[in-house]
Order: sequence, then structure tokens, then C-alpha cells
Amino acid sequence: MLFELNKNKTKGEKLKRKSFKDLEMDEVHHLQEIIATNPETLGEEFLIIQKEYHGFDDTNERLDLLALDKNKNLVVIENKLDDSGKDVTWQIIKYASYVSTFTTDDIIKVFQEYLDKNDIEENAEEKLKEFYEIEKIEELILNDGNTSQRLILVAGNFRKEITSSVLWLMNYGLNIQCIKATPYESEEKVFLDMQQIIPVKDVEDFTIKISEKEKKNEKVKRDLNKVYFEDDLLLNSNENVKKWYSNLWNYIYEKKY
Repeated sequence: MLFELNKNKTKGEKLKRKSFKDLEMDEVHHLQEIIATNPETLGEEFLIIQKEYHGFDDTNERLDLLALDKNKNLVVIENKLDDSGKDVTWQIIKYASYVSTFTTDDIIKVFQEYLDKNDIEENAEEKLKEFYEIEKIEELILNDGNTSQRLILVAGNFRKEITSSVLWLMNYGLNIQCIKATPYESEEKVFLDMQQIIPVKDVEDFTIKISEKEKKNEKVKRDLNKVYFEDDLLLNSNENVKKWYSNLWNYIYEKKY
């Protein structure tokens, strides 16, 4: 519930909660455009690099917004209005898989296409250098093995099918957020409240730490399994077999992890 305070901050007027439909706002021309021009409404600094993008091979599907965060992650943003629908989780996962193969050069190209299409007379490389505060574009590595794709769902209301699946995906390390967008009206003014509901903002740092701890534990388990397997195999092997196996395992292990 939001209140508009008077100048003396002693009285408040309750703002009227509205639906996007009530205000005749649509997904593409209003909510999406608000986020595209003011990405900080999502709670942090993003650089929007594409809008309504459909340049994927063998499909005509298009994602709403594609952005970069300060940690060099690609961020897929999917917007709905008053109802999230029941399939938006699957939808945004597909889009994340499509962009997961993008290299730094691919991202620069996609960003430049966005700037040109929207008649923004700026250079993608220069914008990226400014955003990441670097001097040379060669220093920049985006969407590599040390980063991942982030997923952000925005809607006026989230169905239980969505919140349940999002929480389950988070449990397996997927970086996904749900942001509730609620419009309010007061006389001739319209206000938009953007609240992150998953993960709960106040405990987000705690959940991130838990996730990092679990990842470390998984690596320890893999290392232990490697040791146990080696001991069992090598116990009855001659020196040549031991040497051959050791070289093979080191190659596979480095490639995989």
C-alpha cells in the first residue's frame, strides 16, 4: 500500500491501486518501454542491449529485453502485465539457452544492431567501455565460463505455478528473480511500484552465500570421488597403466571442471 504525503509530511493520501488494463497500458509500448528506458527500476544498474530480439537460428521466438549487468552477465528480462501466465518460466529458460552461446563479439554486434535500429547514434564498444569503466574493449570478456545468464520475470501478479517453479530452479543454482509491478493512480498521476518478491530482497545475500557454499561442497565431493576412484583403480595397476590413467584423468578433469 502506498501513500502520497502532503508538503508538511503530516498527512497521507492512500494511492489507488490499479491494474495495467485499467490504465490502458500494454506490455510492449508501456511496461517494456519503461524498463528499457529506466532499467534501474529493476533494482540495480543494467545496460539494455536489445529489445524484442528475434535473431535466433531456426526459431521466430523473440525475447522482450536483453541486458548486461555489472558482473558481465547476460540478463534476460521477460515482461507480463497483470498476470504472469503459467508458461513464462519455460519461456524465459528457452531464451536464456538461446543466448548462452553468445560470445563477446556476438554481444557487441547485437548491441550495435539495437543502437542502429533505434536511431541512437552511439558506438556499442564505446558504450560498453563506459559501462564497465575500461579503456580497451579487448579487456572485456562477456558471458564466459565464469559468468552465467540471469533471468528476470516482471509481472503484476505471479501464479503459484510460476513461484513454485522459480523457487525450485533457484535451489539448483539458477539465477532467477521475480519482480512484481504494481501501478497506482492519484488524480492525474500514475505511479509504478517495482518490488522484488523472489528472492526476498532482505535475505538475498544470505541465499547467495548458501548457493556458493553448496557449489564448493559439490566440488569437494567431485574431488573426493576422483581420489576414491583413482585409489581403487590404481591399487592393482602397474606403473605404465598408472601413468596413462593419470594423464587421461587430468585431461578430462581440466576440460570438464
